[in-house]
Amino acid sequence: MDEEPNVEIKTEWAQKINIWEKKLAQFSDLKGKEPKDRLETEFIEDIVTDIYRQLGVPLRSIVSQDPQLIGINGSINFLSSWLNDRSQHTADILTILGMGGIGKTSLAKHVYKLHCREFNRSSFVENISRRCVEQSNGLLDVQKQLCGDISKASLNPVHDVSVYTSTIESALARKKMYIVLDDIDSLDQLNVLLGNKGFHPGSKIIITTKDASLTERCALFNPKVQPKHIKHNLKGLSVSNSLKLLCLHAFKCEDLKEGYEAVSCDLVNYCQGHPLALEVLGRSLHNRAVDYWEDCIKGLKKEPSSHINNVLRMSFKSLPSRNDNELFKHIACFFVGKDRDHTETILKACNINTRSGITHLIDRGLLHIDRNSALSMHSLIQEMGRDEVRQESPDKPWKRSRLWCNEESFKVLKQKKGKGNLLGLILDMRMLKKEKLRGSSELKTAAFSNMDSLMILHLDYVQINGPFENFPEELRWLRMRGFPLKSIPAELPMENLVALDLSYSNIESFDVSCINPQSIEGRQMLTGSCSKDDRLLGSLKILDLSYCYKLNCIAGFSELPMLETLFLRNCTSLNEVSESIAHCDELVFIDLSNCKELRMLPRLAKLKKVEKLVLDGCNIGELAMEVLPRDSKSLQFFLPSSLVSLSLANNKLSNESFPMDFSCLSMLTFLRLDGNPIVSMPNCVRSLPRLKRLSLNYCQMLVSIEHPPRTLKELACLVDNKITQVYYKSLIQKIAFDPEMSPLILYLPFNVLAASSIEIEGMIKIQPIAGVDDSILCSLGWSNLEFINKRRVGTYKYQFTGGRPVESQTQMYYEFGIFSTIYGGKVMPTWIRRRTKGARISFAIPSSPRKLRGLNVCYILTLKFPHWRPAENLDGKFEYSFHQYFQLPYINISNITKNLTWLYKPYIDDVNVGGKYLTFLSHWMFGENEMEDGDQLTISMKHELPNNDSQYNIRECGVRLVYDDDRKNEVEEDALDYYKSWNHIIGGDLYPFQLTTGEYKLEYRYFHWHTSECGRWKPRPFVFVARKCPL
Repeated sequence: MDEEPNVEIKTEWAQKINIWEKKLAQFSDLKGKEPKDRLETEFIEDIVTDIYRQLGVPLRSIVSQDPQLIGINGSINFLSSWLNDRSQHTADILTILGMGGIGKTSLAKHVYKLHCREFNRSSFVENISRRCVEQSNGLLDVQKQLCGDISKASLNPVHDVSVYTSTIESALARKKMYIVLDDIDSLDQLNVLLGNKGFHPGSKIIITTKDASLTERCALFNPKVQPKHIKHNLKGLSVSNSLKLLCLHAFKCEDLKEGYEAVSCDLVNYCQGHPLALEVLGRSLHNRAVDYWEDCIKGLKKEPSSHINNVLRMSFKSLPSRNDNELFKHIACFFVGKDRDHTETILKACNINTRSGITHLIDRGLLHIDRNSALSMHSLIQEMGRDEVRQESPDKPWKRSRLWCNEESFKVLKQKKGKGNLLGLILDMRMLKKEKLRGSSELKTAAFSNMDSLMILHLDYVQINGPFENFPEELRWLRMRGFPLKSIPAELPMENLVALDLSYSNIESFDVSCINPQSIEGRQMLTGSCSKDDRLLGSLKILDLSYCYKLNCIAGFSELPMLETLFLRNCTSLNEVSESIAHCDELVFIDLSNCKELRMLPRLAKLKKVEKLVLDGCNIGELAMEVLPRDSKSLQFFLPSSLVSLSLANNKLSNESFPMDFSCLSMLTFLRLDGNPIVSMPNCVRSLPRLKRLSLNYCQMLVSIEHPPRTLKELACLVDNKITQVYYKSLIQKIAFDPEMSPLILYLPFNVLAASSIEIEGMIKIQPIAGVDDSILCSLGWSNLEFINKRRVGTYKYQFTGGRPVESQTQMYYEFGIFSTIYGGKVMPTWIRRRTKGARISFAIPSSPRKLRGLNVCYILTLKFPHWRPAENLDGKFEYSFHQYFQLPYINISNITKNLTWLYKPYIDDVNVGGKYLTFLSHWMFGENEMEDGDQLTISMKHELPNNDSQYNIRECGVRLVYDDDRKNEVEEDALDYYKSWNHIIGGDLYPFQLTTGEYKLEYRYFHWHTSECGRWKPRPFVFVARKCPL
């Protein structure tokens, strides 16, 4: 070193030697770890976990934190190993077998989340058997979901199972798929969901079922197609895992509580490793004394029924009151999947206390509330509740309190055996097979004459004859979907009804005040002067006339003084809603979606309690001046000031269709404008002082969203509509927020944004480099780049480019405090002098009196043979070829001295520069003290997938340190001030991107997830502050 004449190099070597000496001194002080009294397996697991953490590689199966995954590590590893076997000669099917509640769905869902990104298409279809049983078109809905997940084909809604089966078969043959079909219980379900033509090689199909013989009896296993099939039988938990699961629910920790050792072991032995039984019983025993546990165990041992039902029934019997027992049976028989608020309204009228009762059911694990506020109950628990009712009279259904089985209900009504003990009855004629009806399917109203206590009655698509005065007067919830008459019979007793559902019926008008009461002996005339108690529907709170395609008007609201919820969805002939709706002082929710013939909105301003109004698909845009006044003063007469939620989706509303402001809607917190042809966020949105959620999904012409209200907490701009199966590339070019805005959740699919001229303030900015101000380029240390201005680049962003690149001028990209550009060729700028062959460079930052501004990092990427080949069309012009595109690698910058690492994946995934060589140039800004003199740096490039390194070669990389110009006037404005004001940049708030302490993964695609709910890519909600708040 003493012989080196260059002082700068000599200084750099001296600094390196100093760093090495310090590191060697640190290594000499390192001490090993000792297991001491710990289990060797636990000690090794800790070491492996620590290595994963230091390498920045996430552990794929940390299952101890999820109670549903306790004890199934072996099953997870088995399924993962099977999924990784990508043999191409035939498709694979795996059937997960086991008793109900043993954990089949939990296992399948977890493994699905681990591997779904590894396939061209994937889908998780849950609760198939339940959906098929409980919904008249359940199997069709399951097919629609599967089609939407695995097929790009746009399919018009049809009601033919064979059409969807054909579409599914075609999709399965074209692409490598990963499909999970959960809870299959019949051959018909498998046949229509998988077909009989086989799959694309490498596909993986998982089926969960209780029937071990089901899979190999389906149509797919024919002489021509014989997929490989293996079975995985899911057993109960071991004693140790059962004890751990029980403790988590009973004691809220994994350890046994002192004094409970014996009773816990007895309970674990009784449950025999059944996860659902352990969960339900554990919750019911939470905070209970030991003697209570002992009594519970004694009671369980006396029950003669199966183990699962014993456990579930004991949890049911632990409910504190008869009210809770009746509530549970009502929900199990009639309300699973129903809205919680509507359920509470109906059951309250049935003299059931739901406020505390539902809480008690949830606490004992008997009931769950899903994210849509619907009541959810495990099928085993629901069956147990129904079995409680069945045991009231196992052989004589008419003596039970509730009937939900369609066949039993039909027989009871046909034979007129209904008694006064019956509280609820369900009959859907579409669910009955004609050969089992044995004669006419018509029923007589006289069958209800003895049902004096009946409060809940569902008669869907039932042909019924006779005078309706025989109907029970105690009815609280009457549902007659597909009602064949054109109007409501005058003699139908409805005084006590709180919920009336006549959806899908043939009624042409609904006007209670016009019902002719003359045929009802002794009944009072229905006039506006009647008291609330005397009115025919004076107690009604929920009215559903949805899908009444012949309904043209609805009036007589003065006779509905207690009405709270009004559903008029898809009443496609409805052209008038009477102004008398203003008399419904209790009205809270109105749904007029897809009432396309509606010519005028009713004046709702007098209603003081309406909180939610849905006007989706009403073609308001075509009649905007008539239906939705642009004058805000006029608007006050139409929309109630109490509105909290307003939905105007799919109304052909342009920017010009909206009023000047929405200031009259001062209470509005949610606004949905999905599917409208707006170009920018309407100005009136800014006048909403309390808006928290704004939905602009599927607005295909949307270009900009600028300065939404500062109160906004969620902004949605999704583009893949799973319902209509419409997919398009977003035109959004700019999203801007006020600097004072609080953090918000942004639902934005970065994979479908345009490849040029975009600015999402605080996240990413893209513009042609030719248009970038010279002062900015100078601040970056970028000079003499004029040669790339006229070059063109083809960029890819996932599948929405249709497999072809989007051609544009050479762009400059800015995100995370990193500027970058891409151009063709192998010419690295001459001012980058610190270079090395290959994909890695290490050095120490030399001492300098100037302030370090940032780093310029550059690399040259080579496309290897045979992936490179030139392409010209017949005219001899340049044409992009699939074989020419580059996949950009990650850039890893590690400050070894300060233990800081930034792993950056550029916004653009793939690039085509029309040649064999690509040059990537970037400038990295850093915060205070993140880069200092003497710091040891390592910069490397590596592709995401190992096999990509065999396709591309990093020919050369280089780096240049950029310092502040000593001659620059300190008063002069920094050309990069705007970019430095962004919040989520290096030196700013990178917490959402932190992997471990000091380690950050800078990639917006990193915030996408693959949902098990519908099996489609969706952007994960990303909380961010667009700009730093001023001090």
